[in-house]
Amino acid sequence: MAGAEVKHEYHLVNPSPWPLVGSVAAALMMIGAVTWMESSGGGGGLKLGGLAEDGSAKWFTLSGNWLFLIGFVGILITFAGWWRDVIKESLTGENTSVVVRLGLRYGMLLFIASEVMFFAAWFWAFFGAALFPGASDPVILADGSQMLNTNGDPAFIGNDGRVHATGAVWPPVGVEPLSPWGLPLLNTLILLLSGTTVTWAHYAVQNNDQKGLVQGLAVTVFLGVFFTALQAVEYYEALSLDMFKFSGGGIYGASFFMATGFHGLHVIIGTIFLIVCLFRALAGHFTPERHFGFECAAWYWHFVDVVWLFLFAFIYVLGNQGLLS
Repeated sequence: MAGAEVKHEYHLVNPSPWPLVGSVAAALMMIGAVTWMESSGGGGGLKLGGLAEDGSAKWFTLSGNWLFLIGFVGILITFAGWWRDVIKESLTGENTSVVVRLGLRYGMLLFIASEVMFFAAWFWAFFGAALFPGASDPVILADGSQMLNTNGDPAFIGNDGRVHATGAVWPPVGVEPLSPWGLPLLNTLILLLSGTTVTWAHYAVQNNDQKGLVQGLAVTVFLGVFFTALQAVEYYEALSLDMFKFSGGGIYGASFFMATGFHGLHVIIGTIFLIVCLFRALAGHFTPERHFGFECAAWYWHFVDVVWLFLFAFIYVLGNQGLLS
């Protein structure tokens, strides 16, 4: 009944403009991105038309960069506004019952599980090429000669395209892989250290040590930014020295940049997550009984740490050293 007192502990979302604002902003950003790439790639961009005063058709071209920027700003505004509302709900005691908090924990765990599936796909692509860079038997014609494929290369049964793309070896012919014992090893140590500092912050908030919480979060944020900067240096080194390519680089470049770049995106997202928590800690929002937002950030950061250990072990060490094939 309208106006009746709520008799349950479940989370009913209050009316909010942010889903609509975020959807419109995301649509503008994606349309702008496609139009921008079309115009920068030699295309005409997005053509919009209307009628002039004399009744003739009047066209103008939208390049896409401004549309993308407007959508991106709208996304940032949605983030800030939505996070503000959620924080306000938390501080005023709305939607913080035991049932709701349990549901939020399940939701975060399922979200991390979905992220694991993304990385499973990238690892699958990498291992498929690294473990089996060659092909099966050649295709022999009746006259005893080997059949040629559509590119004029000798044809093989199974993975025919892969054997010609890799040279039947891994790392592929023409690829100079990065040494795992330089920046990748340093980044591994940085992320392992960041895992200990975020645990320090978690322990501090459980014991109502606000100073330790702020210090642990600040150090973790610094390490996250440092990791991203070193990975940018690593990418610059690989591309500038033409060790392998980002665009048109074949199986190796695609699998390497997709796996490590997707992880790098997660590091950036996790760092932003922790920065929000740092400002909330400075404002005194977290207590030993109420710090679920920080727990989510800590869980996410540990997930990022673990994924990097697998990336370092299998892609940088085993894959780059030719120990898988």
